[in-house]
Amino acid sequence: MRYVLAGVCMALSVGAAAEPDYSEQRAPCDNYQAHKQPFFGDLHVHTRYSLDASTQGTRTSPAQAYAFARGEQLPIQPWTEDGQGVRSLQLRRPLDFAMVSDHSELIGEVAMCNTPDMEGYSSWQCLVYRHWPRGAFYLFNAWASIQASHLGLCGENDELCLEAAKGPWREMREAAEAYYDRSADCSFTTFVGYEWTGGEAESGGNLHRNVVFRNAVVPLRPISFIDGPQASSLWRSLDEQCNSADGACDSLVIPHNANLSAGYMYSGLKDDGSPMDAEYARLRQQFEPLAEIMQHKGASECFYQAGVTQDELCAFEQQPIDNISGFDNPPGPETGFLRRALGEGMQIERELGVNPYQQGFIASTDTHLGAPGAVEEDRFLGHGGAGVPAAKEVPPGLPDKLEYNPGGLAVLWAEENSRDALFDAMRRREAYGTSGPRIEARFFAGWDYAEDLCQQPDRIARAYAGGVPMGGQMSAPPAADAKPTFLLAARQDSGTADQPGMPLQRLQVIKSWIDAGGERHERVLDVAGNADNGAGVNTDTCATYGDGFAELCTVWQDADFNPGQSAYYYSRVVENPSCRWSQRQCIAAGVQCDNPGSVPDAFANCCAAEHRPVVQERAWTSPVWYTPAS
Repeated sequence: MRYVLAGVCMALSVGAAAEPDYSEQRAPCDNYQAHKQPFFGDLHVHTRYSLDASTQGTRTSPAQAYAFARGEQLPIQPWTEDGQGVRSLQLRRPLDFAMVSDHSELIGEVAMCNTPDMEGYSSWQCLVYRHWPRGAFYLFNAWASIQASHLGLCGENDELCLEAAKGPWREMREAAEAYYDRSADCSFTTFVGYEWTGGEAESGGNLHRNVVFRNAVVPLRPISFIDGPQASSLWRSLDEQCNSADGACDSLVIPHNANLSAGYMYSGLKDDGSPMDAEYARLRQQFEPLAEIMQHKGASECFYQAGVTQDELCAFEQQPIDNISGFDNPPGPETGFLRRALGEGMQIERELGVNPYQQGFIASTDTHLGAPGAVEEDRFLGHGGAGVPAAKEVPPGLPDKLEYNPGGLAVLWAEENSRDALFDAMRRREAYGTSGPRIEARFFAGWDYAEDLCQQPDRIARAYAGGVPMGGQMSAPPAADAKPTFLLAARQDSGTADQPGMPLQRLQVIKSWIDAGGERHERVLDVAGNADNGAGVNTDTCATYGDGFAELCTVWQDADFNPGQSAYYYSRVVENPSCRWSQRQCIAAGVQCDNPGSVPDAFANCCAAEHRPVVQERAWTSPVWYTPAS
């Protein structure tokens, strides 16, 4: 193993301007780089048209959400009598792309209940919705009721609600069009999309998915859980209405919060509990190239249990329950964490010849304030949704539950900042997620990368020429004794003048493989940097100390590689420790846990046993896969 630590440039070769084959009319981007560049964004954003956001006082329109992503200030609840937001948010740095992903379920009902001149406005359900918003949230979110009766406001095929849903869908599309920069500047990209909000009724298991469309050619209305209460129904409907239809329509689906799926997101079975077959596996692989590894409601990378789990970094933003409905069931290894799911996908591939879980990673916020990219720990005001509501007033104490966090960012390696280039990056899984910082991370796998590749000015060009980037499938070994080699490189978030980025602590490789008996195994290896660098944070002041690395790069070889065993590999980039959002606010409130009598009741959570004052932010690259020849 050989690694180079500081002072190595993340060289990116710049190609000549090209004329991409766009699926819609636009100008080619002036900033085009043949060997890709990282674009940071958020693909999970709720505005006033999502029921759970609306019932908690969110008034942000889709257009305002995109304006916020581009750097404008956003007023948020609670509201004064003349409609002014009591609080506001603003990004330190604008995003490169974003997508409003309002819930497709009940989107028409939400519009009706907020629009006095619409039919249905005076129904008893809308009266409950407007005057008892928290009760309405739980009433409207009852999955069994949604599936059975559409809450009584509309029947399953009632034209009233189907027609009402077209208004918000039209507004979402128009906002995406208005804020998409089609000029050669390519300063900001929007995607048309929504959230399909499915669930498993008995366990409360989350099955939610975000649907992303390549361009402005989309179905007449969002395909919802009410239309078909199984993920496979969504895929088949998208295939029929979009992907296989004549024209430019194209879509993909991104599941999220597997950490709250109670084992149902990656059960190894079909949606109805029957054994998985090759056709189901193929359809899932086709439509779900990515999974959301991090967001407001926790991380989905891996399960942690003290004394059992070897990888202590799995103890990161882990939720105390395994479901989204509030049932008091603790998480476990089979809850649905992605590291295990990807391994199970390789096991299924041995039987069916198709890996249904061959997914890359992104992250996003799941903000219910219409605030894409609001991930700064020192500015966190909560994200709504399942968190602390502030529709009427700002409650005292912390602005969100201890177990929640500001969420993460999606990063796409693409030639330019256009819809087609970014969508293609998602499709080929050349994507990664961060827990919030704008860490740059690259990961390549090949068979003969030179040990000194990190020092080469054209190392990225060589990496592409000699292997595959994150998200790729490795080729067959060139010789019986060949060992795969990997290029890992990362650069710390550069930060801003008032908030510098944190140094990196280490680079890791996570390997999982299937042995001859079909059993899964995994290893976590530090391959660059230093876990014992002495860096830390003073939790009384949030001042950080110790050294770290601005950049890390290494070429690592898997000396234990077995060409007869399926395997996947991904990289995890870890920052030095810093203060979590909750600790920052506890300090600002003057909380001193060693003097219990001085702790205000509203800030009692600051001293709770489950409070985590320190966080190590990170990035997760999409994996690369190796599959033996059959």
